[in-house]
Amino acid sequence: MQYRRARTPGGTYFFTVVTHRRRRFLCEPENVALLKSVFQSVMEVHPFLVDAMVLLPDHIHCLWTLPADDRDFSTRWRLLKTTFTRQCGARHKSLPSAARLAKKEQAVWQQRFWEHKIRDEEDFRRHVEYIHYNPVKHGLVAAPRDWPHSSFHRYVGKGLYDARWGASEPMHFADTVGNE
Repeated sequence: MQYRRARTPGGTYFFTVVTHRRRRFLCEPENVALLKSVFQSVMEVHPFLVDAMVLLPDHIHCLWTLPADDRDFSTRWRLLKTTFTRQCGARHKSLPSAARLAKKEQAVWQQRFWEHKIRDEEDFRRHVEYIHYNPVKHGLVAAPRDWPHSSFHRYVGKGLYDARWGASEPMHFADTVGNE
C-alpha cells in the first residue's frame, strides 16, 4: 500500500511528531532550546508560519501554514528531525550517536509523522484547542496556562484566550481531531 499525503500549496496542516519508543526527553531545558534553534534555522531557509504548537516530553503537536507557492512540509520535517538528532545526539550520551544513527541501530524520532490538512476555520479552531489542551489531556498539568512549552501563552497575550481557558472542566475532542 502506498502512503499518500495531502499536499496543497499554502495549506495549513496539523502535525504530530513522536519520539522513538515515546522516550521522554524533549522537555529537558537544553532540548527545548535546541529545538527552538533548529526550528529557527529551518524556517530561515524554508519559511512557514507556526500557528500553534505544544512540546510534550515525548511528542510535538503543531499547526503550520506554508507559503502560498509551497506545499513541501516533508522536507521541513526531515530537516528539523535530522538536525535536532545530530545536535542532540552529540550532546547527550543517553541519545544515539551520529554513527549509530547512520547504522540505524537506534533513532530519536519515529520514522513517520501524522499530518492532517486543515479544511476550514472550524477545523483550525478545534486543532488549536486540541494542541493547547494536550498537556492537560496527558495529565502533565491541571490547566493549559501551567504548561510552559505551548503557544497557549502567545494566544492569551493576543487576547484570543482567557488565561483560565481549559482549566474548569475536562474537554473532549472528536476522534477526527488530533489523532496521535
